[in-house]
Amino acid sequence: MDSFLSWIGGKKLLRNKIITEFPDSKEYDKYVEVFGGAGWVLFAKDRHATYEVYNDINSNLVNLFKCVKYHAEELQKELNFTINSRELFNEYISQMNSKGLTDIQRAARYFYLIKLSYGSDIETYGAVKKDVEKMKSYIEQIQARLRNVVIENRSFEKIISKYDSNTTLFYLDPPYHNTESYYDTGFNEDSHIQLNTMLKEIKAKFVLSYNDDEFIRGLYKEFNIVEVERNNNLTSRYAKNRVFKELIIKNY
Repeated sequence: MDSFLSWIGGKKLLRNKIITEFPDSKEYDKYVEVFGGAGWVLFAKDRHATYEVYNDINSNLVNLFKCVKYHAEELQKELNFTINSRELFNEYISQMNSKGLTDIQRAARYFYLIKLSYGSDIETYGAVKKDVEKMKSYIEQIQARLRNVVIENRSFEKIISKYDSNTTLFYLDPPYHNTESYYDTGFNEDSHIQLNTMLKEIKAKFVLSYNDDEFIRGLYKEFNIVEVERNNNLTSRYAKNRVFKELIIKNY
């Protein structure tokens, strides 16, 4: 199934290729998405393992996932008050940091901003037609998929340390090198190095997505690197170079 969200760096176009690089399912019983985002790889299968974990450092995003899992009907009711308009979009932006919102109200506003912003940047009104009713109805299907998924809101360091084992598969999709500013998560150059250091020491198997970058190639030169290409979905209409090169990195 598809994710219910678009997201900066989302893996809609590469999810199937990424999954083909996973080890045999008999080799792991825990599947952990460390940088969950929109969860395109998670949702691509009915189940990846007996025990599944979705994690992201973005508290608004995690709150949205939790409200979909535990309060789908209430979230849908809250979305009944929304229409596709620039005025409402700007109003919701101004309300996101308000202390008086409930978790469900905050989740509904965040969902609306993701769906109607340009490139899911949650800042710029997309001025495109989106069917709000269709958006709402899909939430029930997502709720069913998340029923047995553990949802976490931790740093990558803590989530890796917590779930590392010989029977864990980590899928990691961190902010790409030199694109960190688009994510507003505090991830920086040192974070790439720290992540690399941790992955060298874990017991688990990992699959890691990155942009094809000399810095990243240098960090992970001792691992198995698979080169892949995808269309650059945000610029494909305008840019001459429509192909974006990426890497899938594995420790097996």
